[in-house]
Amino acid sequence: MPILDPNNRGESGNVHAEAALLHYVPLDKTSFIPLPAQILAQLQGMIRAGKLAEGDAVPGEEELSHAYGVSRPAARQALELLRNQGYVVRKKGRGTFVTRPKVEKNIAQVAGFSTEMERLGIVAGARVLSAGRRAAGGDVAMRLAIFRGTPVFTLRRLRLADGIPIAIEESSLELARFAGIEKIDFAINSLYRILREQYAVRFTRVDEELEAQAASRADARLLEVAPRTSLLRIRRTVWGGDGRPVETALSSYRGDRYRAVLSVPAIKSE
Repeated sequence: MPILDPNNRGESGNVHAEAALLHYVPLDKTSFIPLPAQILAQLQGMIRAGKLAEGDAVPGEEELSHAYGVSRPAARQALELLRNQGYVVRKKGRGTFVTRPKVEKNIAQVAGFSTEMERLGIVAGARVLSAGRRAAGGDVAMRLAIFRGTPVFTLRRLRLADGIPIAIEESSLELARFAGIEKIDFAINSLYRILREQYAVRFTRVDEELEAQAASRADARLLEVAPRTSLLRIRRTVWGGDGRPVETALSSYRGDRYRAVLSVPAIKSE
């Protein structure tokens, strides 16, 4: 049943009802899956398929209630779930509109940015801000378990997701362990993939510290956000199979485009 009102336009002015009316699959009211969750899954599918694009208006609870034959509270809950997952935003007095969902990072896994984006179906990109040899400062030396002043390779990159700046990442590795690494073009190569394939590194553990911090003017300019916008800062140390630290990194992620998630096994209750 098509329910999108062609007069209800998003900020971009897109009206998908004129090109391809939205149709909704009837809900399975005998299923153990709650009705709001079934509505949520269909709306997510429409957004992912491009039937509802960024900036488009999303049908309200009255329209959803009529189309699916459910109560307005059930339709309202589906829209709240959609908002909580970052797919839409509500604009007071105007309605609910599709937005670009946040990128999720599972902080319990050792995975590079490129791998994370690939898993999500997002095109990863990078712009190298600086790369080269430097003497390890106190914090980097401590985290890499080396002496202060030891030569390290430091790589600073602007990370992109579907062409949008999402993070600034600075990684440091002990230079003596990775001869020739400074000659590699990390605008097109994944650091972790290079470490695995060219240096036979086996990752075994990652330690991460998370905190919120306001964006400096320099970081805000790179990330294309307003100064003092909230950033998610992650300090990471990755350990190898030999029990030694491989890399330490400091990443600053846009809080409006990124969120950290943690999945851990349940502890058996006694």
